[in-house]
Amino acid sequence: MISATAKTYRNAFTGLSKETWLLSLIMLINRSGTMVIPFMTLYLTSPEMGYSVGEAGIVFGLFGAGAFSGAWLGGRLTDKIGFYPVQLIALSGGGILFMILGQMNTYPLICLFTYLLSFVNEAFRPANSTAIAFYSKEENRTRSYALNRLAINLGWAVGSGLGGFLANINYELLFWVDGCTNIGAAVLMWLVLKPVAYKPSARKGSNSVAIKSAYKDKVYLIFAVITLLFASCFFQLFNNLPLFFEKEMHFSKPFIGILMSANGVIIALLEMVLIYKLEGRRQNIVYITTGVFIVGLSFLLLNAPGPAAVVASGMIFLVTIGEILSMPFMNSYWIARTQPSNRGQYAALYTMAWSAAQTLGPMGGAQIAQHWGFSNLWWITGGLCIIAAAAFKHFVRN
Repeated sequence: MISATAKTYRNAFTGLSKETWLLSLIMLINRSGTMVIPFMTLYLTSPEMGYSVGEAGIVFGLFGAGAFSGAWLGGRLTDKIGFYPVQLIALSGGGILFMILGQMNTYPLICLFTYLLSFVNEAFRPANSTAIAFYSKEENRTRSYALNRLAINLGWAVGSGLGGFLANINYELLFWVDGCTNIGAAVLMWLVLKPVAYKPSARKGSNSVAIKSAYKDKVYLIFAVITLLFASCFFQLFNNLPLFFEKEMHFSKPFIGILMSANGVIIALLEMVLIYKLEGRRQNIVYITTGVFIVGLSFLLLNAPGPAAVVASGMIFLVTIGEILSMPFMNSYWIARTQPSNRGQYAALYTMAWSAAQTLGPMGGAQIAQHWGFSNLWWITGGLCIIAAAAFKHFVRN
């Protein structure tokens, strides 16, 4: 039994390119400093800063607005100059801006530098997604994206767990660590990955559903809109949920950090093996629909009676399973519709959907929590996820 399990794990990680592994290592270093985002709402509403939940929601909304515009520019630049320089510039610039943001003490400057940071930082994502597609094969592409997500979530686990303890000492430490890991990832990329002559051909590929412009692919546009709805709900996990854990469930910051890091640990343990077992067996949209539905159930669970720690732990486990089932196959869905010449466009549009959700989700969720309470926020969030699952099933095709 143990040897069979070990063999399954080994097989799940074999066959991926060296460059895919290096990209994942770079991502791991970058994301090990992910501390600012999960604790930003707590930071802004702390006695030292003194802002309201609604004001914190606006800051998170500006983070999303910067991410939206940065993703668009990142996608265009990726198709123009290639994924390597875009990643290098975004990592370096984002690191510097994290450090600057931590020094801002007035609300207008916090808003301005939050937007600038997000704009530069999010230009990285379309370039990184395009790089993974470039270095992977069609038969292991979902696993290549899953490995990258594994690095993201291992980094998230480290960053969230450590961030909870650092926040207890001084919130400013979070910004310095996040900035240093960004710059460290840029240095590693410069040292271990050689620039490639990425000049995509404008000729049509063999994929019959791929068309010249992502913005004229009607099915993909529907997919992006539903993704936006789902992501707006999912992003409650990173801003309003930690605040709920502190204000309503009365958890300590270290325990909140542990809960948030559990999401990354579960993904690290299960995702690659599940993707290895599931990839190619059913259409991508089946897994996407199932995963989004489970995420919806996880938010509804927050309104269930019972010991707070048990409810919170159950919610984190359930939302993580839904994330594992949905998100790697979302990446496989959009990449299957692309040609080399428009891959940056498709990656940008997908990233823009998530980035817009960083505006709508935190702002909307914060306003609902402030005026109608967290209980109503979780009913609404869970219900919208279930609606998104139904929409994926009925309006999106492979």
